[in-house]
Amino acid sequence: MVEPENNSQTPQEVDVPVIIDGSDASFVADVVEPSHTVPVIVDFWAPWCGPCRQLGPAIERVVHAAQGKVRLVKINIDENPGVSGQLKVRSIPAVYAFKDGQPIDAFSGALPESQIQAFVDKLTGEMDIGKEVKQLLIRAEQSLQLGDMGGAAQDYAGALALDAQSPEALGGMARVYLANDDVEAAKGVLEMVADDDQQHLAIVGVRSAIELAANAPTDDELTPLQTAVADTPTDMVARFAYAQALSAKGQMAAAMDELFVILAVDLNWNEQAARIMLLKLFEAAGPTSELTAQGRRRLSSLLFV
Repeated sequence: MVEPENNSQTPQEVDVPVIIDGSDASFVADVVEPSHTVPVIVDFWAPWCGPCRQLGPAIERVVHAAQGKVRLVKINIDENPGVSGQLKVRSIPAVYAFKDGQPIDAFSGALPESQIQAFVDKLTGEMDIGKEVKQLLIRAEQSLQLGDMGGAAQDYAGALALDAQSPEALGGMARVYLANDDVEAAKGVLEMVADDDQQHLAIVGVRSAIELAANAPTDDELTPLQTAVADTPTDMVARFAYAQALSAKGQMAAAMDELFVILAVDLNWNEQAARIMLLKLFEAAGPTSELTAQGRRRLSSLLFV
């Protein structure tokens, strides 16, 4: 007896496209269900959005390069406002990452391709997140010291995209806002700090900087203080008031110079008021800043002569 031929061969796997256009109606099939197998990125965009056109090609390149380890679903919110509304998308481009049926990460705006790559690497597990965050923080601190607030903000934002609770990144971002005279925004950043990180040096320092900036004088108020010091150089009370005003305006180097004049005359002047304020300025400038390093060397030379 001839056995019937078995034609039940295993069908070849059908290639699944890694980038597709999605919709509200197909969201479960396109995003939720596949995310149980592979991370799915959803790019909410619109044809009229300039930054969307900038982000789109970059995120597509990164997804293609991942070779199937992540998928991308692009959703036009003009035609499909439902899911974006449920996710409370307020501005576009907005990018969400889904895994096991749930959103696990997100960013908004047209990030540089390097940060998109970091976002994808984090999803696929191919990144040493701690190392990447550390590198971003080092670069951000360098930009901050050079006065490149845009570069610093970009790298601090990149670090926060990888570790939203990083006290160094939160403190750094608050410093960027302070440098732009936006005290309220700096305070808002500090509200995001976890309870366990409240005493972290980066947070304590920026909190001190905010306190110093709380009563910043106007230029018209600063000028009489400067004149008083120039007219009577030996008036340490006037010099201390001038140092306080300078520090409140963020002119920490100039404030330190005035305090060192006082300390050169009397280290314990006014119950060590100048010395205490100097230490607060070190705290506000940050433990790793060159200004603090120089200030500590100058103070040591006075203390150990």
